Amino acid sequence: MSKIDVKSLYKIFGPEPRKALEKLRAGMGKDDLLQKTGHTVGVSDASFSVAQGEIFVVMGLSGSGKSTLVRCLNRLIEPTAGEVTIDGEVISSLSTEKLRAFRQKKMSMVFQRFALFPHRTILQNVAYGLEIQGMGRQAREEKALDMLATVGLKDWVSVYPDQLSGGMQQRVGLARALAVDPDILLMDEPFSALDPLIRKEMQEELTELQSNMQKTIIFITHDLDEALKLGDRIAIMKDGRIVQLGTPEEILTNPSNGYVANFVTDVDRSRVLKAENVMIRPSALVKITDGPRLALRKMKREEFSSIFVIGEGRTLQGIVTVDRAIEAVEKKEKDLRNIVDEDVPVTSPEVTLLDLFPMAATARVPIAVVDDNRKLLGIIVRVSVLSGLIARGDDLDDVSNSG
Repeated sequence: MSKIDVKSLYKIFGPEPRKALEKLRAGMGKDDLLQKTGHTVGVSDASFSVAQGEIFVVMGLSGSGKSTLVRCLNRLIEPTAGEVTIDGEVISSLSTEKLRAFRQKKMSMVFQRFALFPHRTILQNVAYGLEIQGMGRQAREEKALDMLATVGLKDWVSVYPDQLSGGMQQRVGLARALAVDPDILLMDEPFSALDPLIRKEMQEELTELQSNMQKTIIFITHDLDEALKLGDRIAIMKDGRIVQLGTPEEILTNPSNGYVANFVTDVDRSRVLKAENVMIRPSALVKITDGPRLALRKMKREEFSSIFVIGEGRTLQGIVTVDRAIEAVEKKEKDLRNIVDEDVPVTSPEVTLLDLFPMAATARVPIAVVDDNRKLLGIIVRVSVLSGLIARGDDLDDVSNSG
């Protein structure tokens, strides 16, 4: 079930947005609408859903409508038309009082410019949302302390914002947003004002926090690398419209149009694509209880010089080479237990291709992709990493028997 559902959302700025909306729906373009009616299109017919615990990134250049879109979700900006539903509740139907309570308890927002109170200490800044909710001083300060510890600032509780670096101030903003324990975090270009090194640190910190907290996050950015790094899915906007919505891999490998293709041209895909994106299902496996003759038969049929061995539940046991299998046949071995080489290169499905390069450069056999229980999920042939073959599976079939 979706956490957030957005259907045919529009936002038009101007004196008569409803009349302008009719013209837009009738086919008038954004530029013509502005020139002929004086109305500006902020968001045009946006529809998407966000799952619980997902990081949903909205990406676009300045003026694309991404910040307007995120503010429509909590009605900081009132939509012209369309529907936003959160946990089954239509946000547009909420009264002012209910909307205020909804924002306080259900959502928090992190801004680009930190928005900290300069006259309040760091502890007081983080506790502010809890204070608005009516929580007692001791309870809210205890919770604020916990959040500051979470973001690595427990030793800075008594200082003021101007005594902190930009990255530390953004950590305070994040702690303040998390202190009210919201289901949903709206993050509007929260790291764009930071220098590149601090920005990278904050991205990694957000990823780490998310792995523990599993919030639903709407993250706004104009930086494609940031979008690809953080997003479970990405919506790319242009002129108020969503021109493509998909996973990082889908956007990299199948851009919907020239606009998106221009974005992804210079992306270092090895930093984005993971082992699970390029692994293939092995065409032949043997069980640990199988005999060496069967192993040889399968290797001959597939023209392999080795074959992976699995146990119960498809758990990886190792690999058997053709030479060892021939020796086992000559010794009349009944199964593969004595000839399995357990020294197999393995990786998790989440490891990026960039991090796989060193392993692939020295691997004598394909790399096995396994889960936490060592279940064999797939294999990666070294040439697919070293040559940068990151296209779809049909491109990888040609090299599936190598290595």
